[in-house]
Amino acid sequence: MRLLLMSDTHLPKRAKELPERLLAELPHADVVFHAGDWVDTATLDLLESRCRRLIGVHGNNDGPALRARLPEVARAELEGLRFGAVHETGPAQGRETRCAARFPDLDVLVFGHSHIPWDTTAATGLRLLNPGSPTDRRRQPQCTFMTATVADGRLAEVELHRLPQRRAR
Repeated sequence: MRLLLMSDTHLPKRAKELPERLLAELPHADVVFHAGDWVDTATLDLLESRCRRLIGVHGNNDGPALRARLPEVARAELEGLRFGAVHETGPAQGRETRCAARFPDLDVLVFGHSHIPWDTTAATGLRLLNPGSPTDRRRQPQCTFMTATVADGRLAEVELHRLPQRRAR
């Protein structure tokens, strides 16, 4: 099973559209995660129309229309692995311990908010993944997203994809 992970798209405020390279991954993904801060419903509509399965949550910048359609926390079992998605996890310091205590029933937690890619494992075995942002790099060198595979009850081939910088218009 192939996964595509993204967060913090902030459309149309931070970019006019999702990057072509990210959109090109959609047909190859069995499941797409979006960890919040969509900002517009058009992005949710687009992903719902193009994804086989979309797991999304709302973020702190998402208004009433998105909050009405998306939960704060989403959970799904995929090929025996228990996944969760949430937007905010608090400060980097202590994140693994805090998330392991908050989500003891998960194997993998996809999160966003910081726009900073993150891939660590808590002492309990909880894997924490933040794909960064494909549209707003903030202080990061590049915009990013992640792909991964689930096979034989394991998360494998987690890859951070760095996008080329957009040209100024």
